[in-house]
Amino acid sequence: MSDPHAYANEPGDDDVVAATRRWIERAVIGLNLCPFARAPYVQDRLRISVSHARDADALVEDLRKELEWLQGADAKAYETSLLVHPFVLGDFEDYNQFLDVVDALLEAMELDGEIQVASFHPDYCFADAHPDDIENATNRSPWPTLHLLRESSIDRALESGMDTDAIYERNIGTLRTLGRAGWDALWSGRED
Repeated sequence: MSDPHAYANEPGDDDVVAATRRWIERAVIGLNLCPFARAPYVQDRLRISVSHARDADALVEDLRKELEWLQGADAKAYETSLLVHPFVLGDFEDYNQFLDVVDALLEAMELDGEIQVASFHPDYCFADAHPDDIENATNRSPWPTLHLLRESSIDRALESGMDTDAIYERNIGTLRTLGRAGWDALWSGRED
């Protein structure tokens, strides 16, 4: 018999979305980690979906549905989507291995070249970094998250002349200057 209180302390969808919005506002946009994020966010062209998947197979199905949704959505109304999955792939190594499944799904759905998936995780760690390195914070989100982006949006950003390699380098500099104390201060105080 299952424990009826087993999920009592798990976050609800509103909590997950609110934490994700705070992360976008304070880190992604607030620190300008992604200069392309502000416009879709303030124009309300970003969809945030919460997956209730409890295993990788269920998450694949939720991802398939979200990819189909984004592909069919009017790009003027929705440019991008975040699929937040707080109940599965909490271990970063498992999450990182799951990204191969994501790539295979994009290929199987014939969406490679049309939609790209970026990865964010609370314990994100770049391959050449130590887990405690502040630079990892560029890809650290409150919950494991898959960011679905239209390739056409990326192409427009590249056509604007912005050097994406320079963004990565600038982000590392920003986070090193901010330091651990500064990063932690972003999350203290009011939860507006």
